[in-house]
Amino acid sequence: MQDKLMLMIPGPTPVPERVLLAMARHPIGHRSGEFSKILEEVMAGLKWLHQTQNEICILCASGTGAMEAGIINFLSPGDKVLVGNNGKFGDRWAKLSRAFGLDVEEITAEWGKALNPEEFREKLEADKEKKIKAVIVTHSETSTGVLNDLETINKHVKAHGEALIIVDAVTSLGAVNVPVDEWGLDVVASGSQKGYMIPPGLGFVAVSEKAWKAYEKATLPKFYLDLGAYRKANAKNSTPFTPPVNLIFALKEALAMMKEEGLENIFARHKRLTQLTREGVKALGLPLFARDEDAALAITAVIPDRHDAETIRATMRKKFDIALAGGQDHLKGKIFRIGHLGFVSERDIHTVLAALRETLAELSS
Repeated sequence: MQDKLMLMIPGPTPVPERVLLAMARHPIGHRSGEFSKILEEVMAGLKWLHQTQNEICILCASGTGAMEAGIINFLSPGDKVLVGNNGKFGDRWAKLSRAFGLDVEEITAEWGKALNPEEFREKLEADKEKKIKAVIVTHSETSTGVLNDLETINKHVKAHGEALIIVDAVTSLGAVNVPVDEWGLDVVASGSQKGYMIPPGLGFVAVSEKAWKAYEKATLPKFYLDLGAYRKANAKNSTPFTPPVNLIFALKEALAMMKEEGLENIFARHKRLTQLTREGVKALGLPLFARDEDAALAITAVIPDRHDAETIRATMRKKFDIALAGGQDHLKGKIFRIGHLGFVSERDIHTVLAALRETLAELSS
């Protein structure tokens, strides 16, 4: 049936009708007093969501753009960084860091397994000369459905004293507790099409005072992604460049919806959805890619040991108009991923599981 597509991928995620309607209003001038008031309200909502009083910069970019900004604003060519790599996005941040001339050392884990915080501790404690300037970690590794132990890794970074912690929270913020101020996170990047429940197009970077001090010494080239310009504009409830005005309308409404639900309820809902999905998949006799104790709250990765993953995805799309995500890189065709992030309810998960059961039966017949 036309226009009946059910998005069950890690992003873009489903967008609530309230948010779509807010986005549909006529644009207004981005230098107007009315827009400044909206930005002021949005910024307060972002600080509430991030659990921080730190500066938050709103970029017209994807999550990757937010991460690039989070790296190039606080480091200089030749700086040593530790990058956690246990999936597609950890690997991306290592490549991105090398592209800007950073001295990259990777701490790796097999795809599907969480990073070991002890390896970070050992590297950081051994750095007596404080050459490590940043530790870059993907909190929720969406490519495999693994949640890394950011809290413990961050404690080891804090014990080091010199290094910044730069966090990809693209699929964890708005799904799992990320208390930026309580943990003392320095740079936290996220994207609009995930837990924020709005379309792609906005990136967010929360920046600590420690990071801003590093910004003053950083020499990597930047212009459009120069967060100093965004900080100055924030002080005037403005933006340094033309923002996607209607996405800001959407963000205002989405943040209002999130406040109505409450942070603890949001986190509890995502935990329920994760447990429901994982137990439902197990009941269908399908193995899971990540262990229960490492499971991310954004997606569940499944190993269809009796059928090709892409055939399952194609059947789900053709017969039920349900979009699932595939595997990436060497996992393409070997796993599929069920998204349960953002504007998703228990009813959605039951629908997907029922459709998956019928799909498996059809493919087995």
